[in-house]
Amino acid sequence: RDDMDTVHNIRLWDYGPLLRTYKQLQEIRTYYDFSDIDIDRYQINERSQQVMLALREMDLSQLQNKTWVNSHLEFTHGYGMVMNPVNEVAPGGMPVLYMKDLPMKSTVPIPIDRPQIYYGERPNTYVLVKTDVKEFDYPMGDSNVRTTYEGKGGVEIGSLWRKLLFAVRFRDTEILFTGSLKPESRILYYRNIHEALRKIAPFLIYEDDAYPVVDGGRILWMQDAYTASRSYPYSRPLATGDRSLSVYNGINYIRNSVKATVDAYDGTMTFYVMDENEPIVKTWMKIFPALFTSAEKMPDSLREHIRYPEEFFEVQSEIYRIYHMTDTNTYYNREDTWEVSPQGREKRIRPNYVTMKLQGQAKTEFTIIVPFMPVGRNNMIGWMAGRCDPPHYGDLIVYQFPKERLIFGPTQIEALINQNPDISAQLSLWSQRGSDVIRGDLLVVPVGMSILYVQPLYLKAENGDLPELKRLIVSTGGRVAWAETFSEALAALVGSDVFDVSKRPKETPKPAAPATPQEKPASPLEENELTRLAQEAQTHYDAAIAAQRKGDWTRYGAEIEALEAVLKRMIAP
Repeated sequence: RDDMDTVHNIRLWDYGPLLRTYKQLQEIRTYYDFSDIDIDRYQINERSQQVMLALREMDLSQLQNKTWVNSHLEFTHGYGMVMNPVNEVAPGGMPVLYMKDLPMKSTVPIPIDRPQIYYGERPNTYVLVKTDVKEFDYPMGDSNVRTTYEGKGGVEIGSLWRKLLFAVRFRDTEILFTGSLKPESRILYYRNIHEALRKIAPFLIYEDDAYPVVDGGRILWMQDAYTASRSYPYSRPLATGDRSLSVYNGINYIRNSVKATVDAYDGTMTFYVMDENEPIVKTWMKIFPALFTSAEKMPDSLREHIRYPEEFFEVQSEIYRIYHMTDTNTYYNREDTWEVSPQGREKRIRPNYVTMKLQGQAKTEFTIIVPFMPVGRNNMIGWMAGRCDPPHYGDLIVYQFPKERLIFGPTQIEALINQNPDISAQLSLWSQRGSDVIRGDLLVVPVGMSILYVQPLYLKAENGDLPELKRLIVSTGGRVAWAETFSEALAALVGSDVFDVSKRPKETPKPAAPATPQEKPASPLEENELTRLAQEAQTHYDAAIAAQRKGDWTRYGAEIEALEAVLKRMIAP
């Protein structure tokens, strides 16, 4: 109850099942596709809300009629964003969508003036814009909405000489002979943002994944980039068997010196230097002074969305497995080596972004977390978090657990879940009825002086691809519980509904002092008034819970304030 902000923000959705749900519910047409699910946070109704989101990009390979006009002049861009809060579930086990549909519908105050996606993560070919052919924007009813590109991206292609050059460049004579081009026509290519960034600054190492950010009404891709070296003196090169980190093998120096943004509409790139004193990026700034921008010029609204990079955090976690040992003899003998994913584990443990309150902090933060286990053991020995929010961005915090006590690790918790008779029987029953059971990531979240483990469980029909969130499994102290909702599962685990303020234990009243002649017993009128106030408090509480379920946080805050006022009147002398 002291960490309700952490409990309220527990992430209930997993990337894989949510991506399948997005594809089934929101791709709308065969030529749209969601590449992956990303995670971020936004200020919604004066609260920081962690959300999961994806952009609806164009997949030209799925066009039913793949003519040259369709591929290069008409179907030129994707459209819109889908977004849901991480901690809410709609009836039927579906996500609560803040943004959805075509044209975009939004229930949150996050305006998007340019929902068109010309530059994204999908492989794509060149397109010609500002031509005589109106571009397809999005489907509506029996017809389609059309548009004309208004950005400054691409290269002008109006002259005959340029048409000839680009026809040779792309080995496509249609560019030379089409009658649709005008003097102001432009050609857009290198529209895959990863390819484009590497063309501009190939001397940087880039995170495998970029994530979209809505800032100033536009959609920007945020891409983390690193300066690295294999020649740093007296430093051990990274050597890991993890294929996802293979690009970093051999380096012995790395810094997250640059954060690049790419405008999804016109492709404008900005390389923000986060540490101008870092020697490698400092040298590149002297060579290419016009390429880089100081982090001080990054808008505050955009700065709110920077996050600790996942791959950088994994590299640091890999190094910290050994270098947390400060005793020379212990280090030399490798007596206390840690690991993140125990050997033989089927699914690799990856870092997770969560919103939580760290020990000793007054408010919740957006963090990236990962647990550690001793090599060859499944109990948890450590836990690390990377802080994402200014002014503590970049700070690492490590919790080290006592070696003389058993702190359950993820593998042990999963074993406890499998051994639970109720859970095991139900999972077997679902499997026999032609359903696939999908388990999400097991979150390991410190709450107070305890560890809370949370795992979502999804159900998918064998002949369908629409996972539904059916159960939430929670565990702490070796106990396991599950239910259809997170609040019900937590109540079953701890024995009381921590979300229900009316059911929280009251303080033990102190013995009353002997009555003085001036004191009088409560009159029937006073007892009636107390009953009336209790009923009024219950009304405000019920309204607050209803608003919470609908995501109406403005109404929720108002009802909680009204409830507080009634309670103060009840306990006033």
